[in-house]
Amino acid sequence: MDKSGLRSGVALEGSSLMRMCATSGILALLVLAHAGVAQVRDEDDFLSLSELPETFPSDPPEPLPHFLFEPDEGYIVKNKPVNLYCKATPATQIYFKCNSEWVHQKDHTVEERVDENSGLVVREASIEITRQQVEELFGPEDYWCQCVAWSSAGTTKSRKAHVRIAYLKKSFEQEPLGKEVSLEQEVLLQCRPPEGIPAAEVEWLKNEEIIDPAEDRNFYITIDHNLIIKQARLSDTANYTCVAKNIVAKRRSTTATVIVYVNGGWSTWTEWSPCNSRCGRGFQKRTRSCTNPAPLNGGLPCDGQAIQKLPCTTLCTVDGVWTDWSKWSACGTECTQYRRRECSNPAPKNGGKDCEGLVLQSQNCTDGLCMQTAPSSDDVALYVGIVIAVIMCLFISAIVALFVYRKTHRDFDSDIIDTSALNGGFQSVNIKTARSADLLTAPPDLTNAAAMYRGPVYALHDVSDKIPMTSSPLLDPLPNLKIKVYNSSGLVTPPDDLGGDFSSKLSPKVTQSLLDNSDSLNLRSQSLARTRDPSCTAHGSFNSQGGHLIVPNSGVSLLVPAGAVPQGRVYEMHVTVHRKDNLRPPVEDIQTVLSPVVSCGPPGVLLTRPVILTIHHCADNVHEDWLIQLKNQLPMGEWEDVVVVGEENFTTPCYVQMDSEACHILTETLGTYCLVGQSIGKAAGKRLKLAIFGPVSCTTLDYHIRIYCLDDTQDALKEVLQMETQMGGKLLDEPKTLNFKDSTHNLRLSIHDVPHTHWKSKLIAKYQEIPFYQVWSGCQRTLHCTFTLERLSAATTEISCKLCVRQVEGEGQIFQISSTLEEEVQCIDTSLMDPASNITTLMGPNAFRIPLSIRHKLCGSLDAPQTRGNDWRMLAHKLNLDRYLNYFATKSSPTGVILDLWEAQHFPDGDLNELAAVLEEMGRHDSNLPSMTSEH
Repeated sequence: MDKSGLRSGVALEGSSLMRMCATSGILALLVLAHAGVAQVRDEDDFLSLSELPETFPSDPPEPLPHFLFEPDEGYIVKNKPVNLYCKATPATQIYFKCNSEWVHQKDHTVEERVDENSGLVVREASIEITRQQVEELFGPEDYWCQCVAWSSAGTTKSRKAHVRIAYLKKSFEQEPLGKEVSLEQEVLLQCRPPEGIPAAEVEWLKNEEIIDPAEDRNFYITIDHNLIIKQARLSDTANYTCVAKNIVAKRRSTTATVIVYVNGGWSTWTEWSPCNSRCGRGFQKRTRSCTNPAPLNGGLPCDGQAIQKLPCTTLCTVDGVWTDWSKWSACGTECTQYRRRECSNPAPKNGGKDCEGLVLQSQNCTDGLCMQTAPSSDDVALYVGIVIAVIMCLFISAIVALFVYRKTHRDFDSDIIDTSALNGGFQSVNIKTARSADLLTAPPDLTNAAAMYRGPVYALHDVSDKIPMTSSPLLDPLPNLKIKVYNSSGLVTPPDDLGGDFSSKLSPKVTQSLLDNSDSLNLRSQSLARTRDPSCTAHGSFNSQGGHLIVPNSGVSLLVPAGAVPQGRVYEMHVTVHRKDNLRPPVEDIQTVLSPVVSCGPPGVLLTRPVILTIHHCADNVHEDWLIQLKNQLPMGEWEDVVVVGEENFTTPCYVQMDSEACHILTETLGTYCLVGQSIGKAAGKRLKLAIFGPVSCTTLDYHIRIYCLDDTQDALKEVLQMETQMGGKLLDEPKTLNFKDSTHNLRLSIHDVPHTHWKSKLIAKYQEIPFYQVWSGCQRTLHCTFTLERLSAATTEISCKLCVRQVEGEGQIFQISSTLEEEVQCIDTSLMDPASNITTLMGPNAFRIPLSIRHKLCGSLDAPQTRGNDWRMLAHKLNLDRYLNYFATKSSPTGVILDLWEAQHFPDGDLNELAAVLEEMGRHDSNLPSMTSEH
């Protein structure tokens, strides 16, 4: 590009030239120290004398320019050029730079005005980019342009706006396939749209009508454009088409026909019919119909019989017939005689009729001339009186007998032998009334007091119906009585099990012995801490030069800056990731744990500047949707709130810098920390890592597929990889990330496209679900579900199916499983399991990206406040570390702490060129910088 046009209108005042040269000098020094050899940056990365505007900002202080409008991404459709536009204030000049080259001045359209409210100059510029310019670019990066604005305080660059040629290929990467599914089954239709720029938007058609999941909640479109029918209905039998479109074109996939079939189901059985034979053998039946439901759309008919028959035998009825009358009886005192007959000739059977008529017949045997007499009433009264007299005599005799018995036994002596004393360790005691006074004054026999009890411990406690002997003064507990209690296994019960009263009577020597034992246990636990799993622990010795501790492949590290350890001291420091579920802090239902539990030590040591503990977290969009707390575990095990991120003040002991995937805790107190979050709204989500495993080899007919739902942190995945390796498992597909929303909806897992000719699923339900509360606030770290498939033949050696994991009414992921049942080489990256290949400890200057000499010069230059604000405060702003500047202001070297945090953020591949570009944009006018450059 011809730069003469821009050079003719650009110049610098002498003082401005000196300041820019000084700034570029220290920046070049920073890059040279990083590379180890002299490097010359591209001339377009720095503004040379001939390339700077002639109206470069003058001496009066004013703020740095800020963009009111930055250029947007642009797409060239066919041959139509793209217009890029930007606007900034205050700005004395504004120009575009494309692919590190300045755009010619005549290609700009620049307008200038003065803002009526602020009185600052507002400049706006626009350029046009043609298809030819984009096509002529060769290189790995797309064509980009950037807007640069100047003021007297320095320069400000806009974000890069990329210009690309738009297109959309014709062929879909994956088209939906038709399928037949049963009623209420979940249906998955996959669609991967054609490659295009910009990326194509996808919509689904059902019988040529657009599917809107907001109107029909039975449909769901995933973020990767797949269509899910949650429960197939008969009305969902239709033709489905995936449509992809962008600003260039629209493409349609082939149509996928979904048929929802209904297998027939039997109705309930009718009641059994009566036997079809009135007398003798026959049959009875019951029926059912294949209408519950009736088979539809090719569904299977009902399996079984529609009619059931049972043999039956009906007994014939027999009516009853009278026998002949008997002879008349003799004439009785009542002048009556009788005769009878029976209904048994034959008797009625099987519902036959009874005989009709009288069974007993009577007649007067004196033709009415016989007189009947009734018993006298005087005889009845006599009999009643005799009975009453007998009863009274028996009652009086019983009373007399009882009185005589009590009188004869009143003067007898009585012996009381209470065996309950044996339970207290004493012999049997005989108490006589005649010797009661002597016995109370005699001392007890203690020869058998120290008894040995063999049997259950509860034998000491007698049943409640015995006399409590210990209530007597005679049986008061004896001082210094030694009792050995044996349980049923013959082992001596520890003194602690005998209650607090027993332990309180121990001698001081015994108590001190127990305390010494406890100290030895503490020392033993400390020695065990040094022998932890090396895959989740790092330790090293550090002096005042500092260093870095890294737990391999866990996202956890501890940066010890130079000067944090006091001069002349050496600390044995460690950092550990804790994996036990019971070590996690307790949370409420609305809270969730967002990071692993990490401890660093030794606790209580003196630090002269903050160390930086870096921990991976799984919160999505941390700056808007979350209220995040940093918690610390006290020595007794309780958890306390340290600080709420974003609410730091002068009294908080820590500062927390939240990045998208990691948090950096600046603290001078070593201990155990964990992040706990509470969502502000339903939009808040935590990232889950989904990993699917199967057996390395399968020798049985059953094949088990395990799906883990983990917090999206490196250590969680590394732990599962190590555990599955020990169990003989292997990864079946690359782990995937799922954004799990705080919507109270469960996590649903389902299996699809199982080849039914070779396999069958042993899952009774159509899917499995993990409750929302277990994912969000549960205490189990490694949640997982298992799907079991059964081979129909032992000759089957391959398996292919799909697994869908999604949050109900939320996002989802699909795994494509294609594996052999024989042992094979793992083709998926599992380097997280190998801690030996990673450096865990870096000590001294080699642990830091920025050379110590350059760091000292930057601190000396930026620590001092500047009236224009281009000091450590602007550095924090440029590095997006200005959320709470008061924390850095309280430190002896704010710049040093900011650079320490930059080191922790960008470990291990921090780009010094990017840091140099930030310092360039600050536009420092410091007369001390040239001398620092010459000294180095």
